Amino acid sequence: MNQKIKGRFGFVVSVLVVGILSSLLFIKISGNTVSAEDPYEGLKAFTEIFSTIQRSYVEPVKSKDLIQGAINGMVGTLDSHSSYMPPDIYKESQIDTKGEFGGLGLQVGAKEGKVVVIAPIEGTPADRAGILAGDTIIKVDDHVLEKEVGLMDAVHRMRGPKGSKVRLTVERENVKTPLTFEMIRETIIVQSVKSKVLDGDIGYARITQFQEQTARDLAVALAKLKVANVHSLILDLRNNPGGLLNSSVEVSEQFLEDGKLVVSVKSRDGKKDEYIGHGGGFWKDVPMVVMVNKGSASASEIVSGAMQDWGRAVVLGAQSFGKGSVQTILPLSDGSALRLTTAKYYTPKGRSIHGQGITPDIIVKLEQPTEVKSLEPEEPKTEDKNKKPSGVKKEIDKKKEEEAHPPIGTSDEKDIQLEKAIDLLKTYKIFKGIGTASNPQGSLVIAGKRLIGSN
Repeated sequence: MNQKIKGRFGFVVSVLVVGILSSLLFIKISGNTVSAEDPYEGLKAFTEIFSTIQRSYVEPVKSKDLIQGAINGMVGTLDSHSSYMPPDIYKESQIDTKGEFGGLGLQVGAKEGKVVVIAPIEGTPADRAGILAGDTIIKVDDHVLEKEVGLMDAVHRMRGPKGSKVRLTVERENVKTPLTFEMIRETIIVQSVKSKVLDGDIGYARITQFQEQTARDLAVALAKLKVANVHSLILDLRNNPGGLLNSSVEVSEQFLEDGKLVVSVKSRDGKKDEYIGHGGGFWKDVPMVVMVNKGSASASEIVSGAMQDWGRAVVLGAQSFGKGSVQTILPLSDGSALRLTTAKYYTPKGRSIHGQGITPDIIVKLEQPTEVKSLEPEEPKTEDKNKKPSGVKKEIDKKKEEEAHPPIGTSDEKDIQLEKAIDLLKTYKIFKGIGTASNPQGSLVIAGKRLIGSN
C-alpha cells in the first residue's frame, strides 16, 4: 500500500491511455474454451494463432501490432479502471499527480464500454467550452470512437501540441441530438484548493483534485478562514474526480477526531488495511456541509463517505459517481507499466460505494444545459478609434474582478446547490442558541446528522 497513485480514478485526458495487460484467463478456439487452470495450453494456442496470422494473413502484419491487439483483447476481461501504459504514456502520467500537464483539462473514464466524462477541471478549455460530468464522448474530430478501444483511442486523439485545436462530439442525458465542442489545447496547471468567505461568516473550501500537496494547501486555506472568524464551513467536492488515496485520508483527518477510521481497503486475498486519521483540531467541531455531484469520484467519495458515516457533516448535492476501487501502478522492465485494480475500499461503516456512489443526505439536483456555449468573441462596437471598445473594457474589468475575487463553485450562473448549503448553515446559526433538555447544545440535527461535532 505504498503506491501513492492508489485510488486514482480521475485520470487526465492528456496523459492516459487505456489497455490492460493481465493474466491470460481464457482463450476460445473453434468453440472450445481453454481454462485459466491450464495456462500453458492457453499460451500454446495464443502462439499458434500469432504464427498463423503472420504466415497466412492476406497482408503483412507487424508483430508489435498483433501483441498490442492481444493486450486490447484482454481489456474486456477486466474492469474499465485497469490499463496498460506504454513507456511514453507511463512517463507522462507521473506528471498527473504533480498538478501540471498538457491537454484539455478533461477527466474521462470507461463506463459500460463508453468514454464518459468524469469531470472537467475548473478553468480549463473543457470547462470553458461547457463539457459536463456524465457527457459521453462519441467522436474526436471526425473519428468515431469504437466501443472496444474507445478510451484508448480517445485519449490518443485528444492529446496534442499546445495551441492546436480539437473538436469533440458528445451525447448528453436528456438531449436528443449530439453536441459539438471545439477547444484549443493548453498547458494546464491545477490549483487543487480554492477558498473564500461567503455571506460574511461562512467558510468555503473547494478541492478540485486530490494531489500530493492538497492536504497542505487545504490546511493553509482553513487557517486563513479561521482568522476571518467563520462560524461554519462548506467543503465543495463537486466535479472532483479523485486522486491520491493518502491525500483523501490527510484531508479527512482535518475534520475528524483523532483515531477515527477514514477508509478501509480490502484486497483479493481478504487482506484488510485500515487508514486511521490522526488529526483533530479546530475544524472537528465546526458546523459543516460537504457538497458532491455525479462528477465526485474515488477520493472525493472517501472523504464524503467518512464525513457521512461519522455524522460529522451533512452531505448535500447529487449522487456521486461510484468509483470505489483501488488502482496500483506496477512498473514493468521495459519502461511501461500496469495500472491494475488490486482492491476495493469501504467507508467506516463498511459500505462499498463501487458502482453505487454516495447518496447525499439532502438531494439538490441541477438542470443541465442543453446548448453549447458560444466561444466566438463578440465583435467590439466603438465610435471613437482612440477609445477602447466597450466589449474589451468589459473583459478587462471582468478579468480584474476575477483576479481580486476568483470564481469558485460550479460554472452555473446561479448555483442552487451552493445556495442551499448556505441556507442550511444559516439555519444552524439561528438554532444555535436554542437549547432544550434533549438538545442542550442547541445543535441542529438534519437527516440524522449533527451539523456540529463527531459522533
